[in-house]
Amino acid sequence: MANLPALRPWLCLLAAMAAASAPWPPADALGMNWGTQATHPLPPKIVALLLRDNGIKKVKLFDADQETLSALAGTGIEVMVAIPNVMLDTMTDYDTAKEWVRRNVSRYNFDGGVTIKYVAVGNEPFLAAYNGTFDKVTFPALQNIQNALNEAGLGDSIKATVPLNADVYMSPKDNPVPSAGRWRADITDLMTQMVQFLSNNSAPFTVNIYPFISLFLNDDFPVNFAFFDGDATPLVDPGNGVSYTNVFDANFDTLVAALKSIGHGDMPIVVGEVGWPTDGDKHATSAYAQRFYNGLLKRLAANAGTPARPNQYIEVYLFGLLDEDIKSVAPGNFERHWGILRYDGQPKYPMDLSGQGQNTMLVPARGVEYLPRTWCVVNTNAGSDAMEKLADNINYACTFADCTALGYGSTCGGMDSNGNASYAFNAFFQVQNQKDEACGFQGLAVPTQTDPSTTTCNFTIQISTTSAGHRRPLGVAVFVLAQLLLRLLLLH
Repeated sequence: MANLPALRPWLCLLAAMAAASAPWPPADALGMNWGTQATHPLPPKIVALLLRDNGIKKVKLFDADQETLSALAGTGIEVMVAIPNVMLDTMTDYDTAKEWVRRNVSRYNFDGGVTIKYVAVGNEPFLAAYNGTFDKVTFPALQNIQNALNEAGLGDSIKATVPLNADVYMSPKDNPVPSAGRWRADITDLMTQMVQFLSNNSAPFTVNIYPFISLFLNDDFPVNFAFFDGDATPLVDPGNGVSYTNVFDANFDTLVAALKSIGHGDMPIVVGEVGWPTDGDKHATSAYAQRFYNGLLKRLAANAGTPARPNQYIEVYLFGLLDEDIKSVAPGNFERHWGILRYDGQPKYPMDLSGQGQNTMLVPARGVEYLPRTWCVVNTNAGSDAMEKLADNINYACTFADCTALGYGSTCGGMDSNGNASYAFNAFFQVQNQKDEACGFQGLAVPTQTDPSTTTCNFTIQISTTSAGHRRPLGVAVFVLAQLLLRLLLLH
């Protein structure tokens, strides 16, 4: 067996993990993250039906949108509603927090209403990259929301929690093993107070764990250690003699050690996000995603737990349900490809949510309407003067549409300049709902009814505006700005 300190360079990544119809029902512990950062999000009613069709009984949201919650009413699906980071400061006022609970929780608390189980106060607010932006407001917001729930008579059944990135805990550089887990130095006091408050209210600690990030950050990371199939060389923690065969267990147990260090080693832990993307990076593939979920879901179904908490139930929310084409790509291009389903609710690969290993395609979204089968591709008859502007037009299209699949190691990587141009032009054309003027690009593009997709690269047809969800504030803003810039471009 390898010795953990000898593999210190990559084990220390534990401290920097950034930031996921079966014959059997899904594992009881399994939930799903439902994100909506898309230019054409699926309507909430279609998604709610999709969840039910696949037997998914828990869902984690990133806001408390009224139409989304109304679609979930009467389904019996357990819901984690959320307060975005930008609202945390307002929640430090108790009256505001009470009003938020009244409007977004209490109003749905009736027979046939929404089964709200948690309120997520922020999303990874202590992320080191935020440089303390939310450090002073998160804990007061948490206190106010939980106290408001208590005052409303809901505190026994609905708990406030803070989904945190795994970078809030780590092992010391001179002892990089799970059993030495401690809180990040700059937030140790804050974490101690917050954990005590969670414990006082019988609320869980929520953490997001991403083994994929280990591979993304370090090419020397042992690939097999990111998965659960036992192919990795076992690593022994000298602190307790425990053997680890995957980084998820090592990360989770580092958190357990950090909780234990402040007297809360038995606190319930919810894994708020875990998953594997399928595009946007050389390690983001459907094959790897399927391998990851096969191992994870079998462990959940068996209540395998981790070495520090063996044979225990772990409540887990996969990230995520659907691809989101306007999600920030600051961490990497893969950010727009976390879905186990495509943007339109179609399955990407076989999987078995019950963890029984009987992989089949999930039940696809029903009732989805698409734009006409028209694509926008490069005009190969454009003159040489126009072709000199090809690169600028590609850059323009990719500024306002998702071109992450064109990157190195991605599904559409490796095409020639015409292929890249066609992909970019079509992506923009679809985002703009196939408007005629969106397929001009100074004479470099033409519409076609012939599908330009290849065996590995899918040229999408977008969801129609009559089928897409109601909430597209960013998508609409991008559309308007793109229209203005398009007119300016056409003037030159």
